[in-house]
Amino acid sequence: MDLWIAVTLSAAFFQTLRFMLHKVLSMGALTSTGSTFARFAYAMPPALLFTSLYMGSTGQGWPGLSLAFWLYAWIGALGQILATICVVALFRQRNFAVGITFKKTEVIQTAILGVIVLGEAISPAGWGAILIGLVGVLLLSDTPEITGSFLRRIASRAVLLGLASGFFFAFSAVGYRAASLEIAAEDPILRASVTYVCVVVSQVIAMALWLRAREPGQIAAVWGARKVAVWLGLTSMAGSLSWFTAFTLQTAAYVQALGQVELLFSLAASVLFFHERISRRELLGIGFLTLSILALVLVL
Repeated sequence: MDLWIAVTLSAAFFQTLRFMLHKVLSMGALTSTGSTFARFAYAMPPALLFTSLYMGSTGQGWPGLSLAFWLYAWIGALGQILATICVVALFRQRNFAVGITFKKTEVIQTAILGVIVLGEAISPAGWGAILIGLVGVLLLSDTPEITGSFLRRIASRAVLLGLASGFFFAFSAVGYRAASLEIAAEDPILRASVTYVCVVVSQVIAMALWLRAREPGQIAAVWGARKVAVWLGLTSMAGSLSWFTAFTLQTAAYVQALGQVELLFSLAASVLFFHERISRRELLGIGFLTLSILALVLVL
């Protein structure tokens, strides 16, 4: 198995755990913004520790970072903040599986942004695999509780939040890949960890200033939720490092497409942890997504 496939599967698994913890925190005293801040605040210390230990054990120094690196990194950081806020807000309106499903529109949006921003080429077979996955996402996006046409059933605030999260996650993915490629180092783990540290420190500073000015009391609430939030930080770090490594090794659109396996993990979490039911339509959507993942791996 190629390294980028292994780290992408790892990223999807840890991201599922992270969003499960986000949903749990969103049921308490934290706002969507506060829950998002908790992710970055509790991920920063282990990220700094991991990067320091890795650089020390491999004898590598801190690489030089260009202005282009910081611009791409900050674009990715802002996209990730906005995307996470949208997903957490979505959890307040819809169940866990549906929330993650809407987020998966990031795959096709990442492909388009990768072509436009980075000039990356997607093969016809790769596009076919991505579009098959999109069919699965549409099948899973239906909302039977709303009567009327299919378009009406998906035309809700929850869908808009989901599409927005996919859009911002797409910007985040492309930004992070572009930033990591600006680092002049052969080691993909070094490039990924350095990029992640720069991003997460920037996110913590920016969000702390925002919360202090606009949502007084949320920083204290984040500290009060530390028994759960610390695990949110650890899973966030593990998932983000995996994503960053994958983006360094492979085209962002392919990484995000394989990352659709996260939806399978989330559906399992819905049944086993949140005790949600899976409909026949959802099972059909799972089938399309599985076919998409298998086809994507075979054509690469």
